[in-house]
Amino acid sequence: MELATVLVAPVALSAISAALAVLISVTDKIVNNYGEVAIDINNGSRSLKVTGGTNMLVTLAESAIFVPSACGGRGSCGECKVKVNSDVGPHLPTEIPYLTNEQLEENIRLSCQVKLKSDVDIEIPEYLFKIQQYQGVVERIRDVTHDIKEVYFKLTDGEVDFKAGQYGQIEVPPYGKVKGPTQRAYSMSSVPGDSNHLEFLIRLVPGGIVTTYVHEHLQEGHKMKIIAPFGDFYVRDTDAQMICVAGGSGMAPFKSIFYDFVGNGMMDKRDIWYFFGARTKKDLFYLDELNELQEKYERFHFIPALSEPEESDKWEGATGLITEVLDGYLRDTIPTSIAKEGYLCGSPGMLDACMAVMRSHDMAEDKIYFDKFA
Repeated sequence: MELATVLVAPVALSAISAALAVLISVTDKIVNNYGEVAIDINNGSRSLKVTGGTNMLVTLAESAIFVPSACGGRGSCGECKVKVNSDVGPHLPTEIPYLTNEQLEENIRLSCQVKLKSDVDIEIPEYLFKIQQYQGVVERIRDVTHDIKEVYFKLTDGEVDFKAGQYGQIEVPPYGKVKGPTQRAYSMSSVPGDSNHLEFLIRLVPGGIVTTYVHEHLQEGHKMKIIAPFGDFYVRDTDAQMICVAGGSGMAPFKSIFYDFVGNGMMDKRDIWYFFGARTKKDLFYLDELNELQEKYERFHFIPALSEPEESDKWEGATGLITEVLDGYLRDTIPTSIAKEGYLCGSPGMLDACMAVMRSHDMAEDKIYFDKFA
């Protein structure tokens, strides 16, 4: 009985907190009529007249200005930063973990956490004006592993211009207990040359609103909104060796990058070492395609590794955590006389561990580029 009380109390408290949050939000909308609010962007470059009371991220998106938000505006990714030159109140506790001391001093804010209550002056990068919303029709859905789907969209209202490695935001409609449209960010796995299509690798995340919809409800022929392109994860134009590390759906930007290289003749121009980590053989995919690239291009090296291979896998490749395999290759195999750049895509824990390994082998931190899952 005491155990039940211990378990029930937090649940009840959580429910009460959620109810209060909803009540406060509804009351705010009823009691506080903020009227029309002016947004000045980049010292008069653009000006908007909007209805106050909504957060800045949503309001800008409604005016076709899309600030990056990998988490869809939940305040859990820290991507949607803008510089605010007006007084919009102090930084919220939900913003501070994602901002450096310098950013706090410069009044950089998370746009999803700033409610527009009065006129505001902001600064955003000019490239954000090039981001567009597209209508995509699902042409193909394919299972590439037991929990990753390859989803291929045809764009019906325009062509997209992006760099291999960037990402887009997919919006799913309300379903089940999900009452409103929901967006999440996914790296594009298609090549930029195919400007009428976008492809994504979407891994099922237990409880994930968008991934659950994709895995359980999405069908060929369905229409979805896609906002793209976002992100600064792309290959820098240098002669440095590329040390690439990914796991799971982190394969997506590298598929785009490697096949873009094939298309533009770059596969013979620099050394590429691609480390891909998985638990068991069932978590590996595109093996035939990547091995074919390795056979065709002398400077492309593909190293898949299993951390927990099963006996039935009959695995003869590299074994261990991908950080251990990476460390061994940097120590014993990859030439040390040639400059290196790191390219990483995966979970925050994996990325942090890989960056530590790279730094231990004298790779410069400002030459390590990453796409961290929110």
